[in-house]
Amino acid sequence: MLLSMPELWPKTQVFRDNHAIMNHVLMPGSLRPAPNPMEAITVEGMTLVNAFGFGCKTTAQGLEDNQTALTKSNFPGLDFDTWIGRIPGIEAHRLPRSLSSYDARNNRIIDLALDQDGFRDKVRRVSQRFGKHRIGVIVGTSTSGILETERAYRRRNPENGSLPQDFRYQERQNTSAPAAFVRESLGLSGPAWAISTACSSSSKALASAARLLAAGWCDAVVAGGSDSLCLTTLYGFHSLELLASEPCRPMDQHRQGISIGEAAGFMLLVKGEHGSDAPLLLGYGESADAFHMSSPHPEGTGAALAISDCLARANLDPEMIDFTLLHGTATRSNDVAEDLALRRTIGPLAHCASIKGAIGHTLGAAGIQNAIVACLCIKNEFTPGTSGLEMQDPHFLAEVFKKSKATTSKCILSNAFGFGGSNAALVFGYKSA
Repeated sequence: MLLSMPELWPKTQVFRDNHAIMNHVLMPGSLRPAPNPMEAITVEGMTLVNAFGFGCKTTAQGLEDNQTALTKSNFPGLDFDTWIGRIPGIEAHRLPRSLSSYDARNNRIIDLALDQDGFRDKVRRVSQRFGKHRIGVIVGTSTSGILETERAYRRRNPENGSLPQDFRYQERQNTSAPAAFVRESLGLSGPAWAISTACSSSSKALASAARLLAAGWCDAVVAGGSDSLCLTTLYGFHSLELLASEPCRPMDQHRQGISIGEAAGFMLLVKGEHGSDAPLLLGYGESADAFHMSSPHPEGTGAALAISDCLARANLDPEMIDFTLLHGTATRSNDVAEDLALRRTIGPLAHCASIKGAIGHTLGAAGIQNAIVACLCIKNEFTPGTSGLEMQDPHFLAEVFKKSKATTSKCILSNAFGFGGSNAALVFGYKSA
């Protein structure tokens, strides 16, 4: 049974006033409590697909080589110029016969992701250890398989307008479809649900997984997200005048806007520290500033609250963050707000980069892409650059890396901010503080 239920919060929360970062961020008189430090969670497996191709190694290599996978749009049905991060080979991929009712571009991307990096085998071993009923599934998405609905509407009955009989909304376009597909594909029977909070969706999936583990409902959780190209998204952002007609250029003085991409990624999370070579999810933070439907708070207040909560939950001081993977969409309002948020939390000279100039803004999958790249950076000892960045906006104080660097990082922050002011921050490292 696929659960549709409120997120699981800890039953108790203690007010604390001993974390300096909270006083640095909150308005005077605020009663918002600092969260209690959480137990570290091991990332026992991870996998992704994006415009670079299939698997973690392909993405890491592309970022280390300062490549971009963005291409001029050839997506059927567009009548304007833009650049996209399109995954190769989706159209030719076929789902197993037993899962054919789920056949949709979004679920095909998920299936390809589950096939990479030995992920299915890792889930199978954990399932054997704990039992398949003790493994949860949480998937973030913004549009799910809406492309299939677009296609169905083009084939509707010309006489009465009815949709074709072979259209399966529940398995293909419903927001819950990705979570149902992942659970059935992996043979799991634990609690499962989808999260749809725009571009913070898959980061919030990881935060929800941490609460699920802390509550004792599961021993492991498969968490991540997926979003796929569709005309609704492309025309929607175009109508908001947010799409660039060139490859996006996050934090650049002459940036024009977003390049949309598609991707999927998943982590296998297990409570506690298991193995010295496995990265850890050390903390998460969330907030909702609700400033505007499509613009962040201009001072980055909501983003700063999410980051500060993340640091407090990880029991980390700001100076312990070695690098930040920005949300970095290349829109003026988002980039400015994120820079201000970093000033208020990490400090004015934070080291950071955005990977959206390499793979595009993957919407509901953006958070998990950042999260996995954070772990790859820690394991492979590098930090990515920001594809498309030529001249940094002089108003930004953060040091935005243009090119990848060979560096050793102990803790990396990962940001994801969505429409409506839905904000999430995660921090990954090798050792809990």
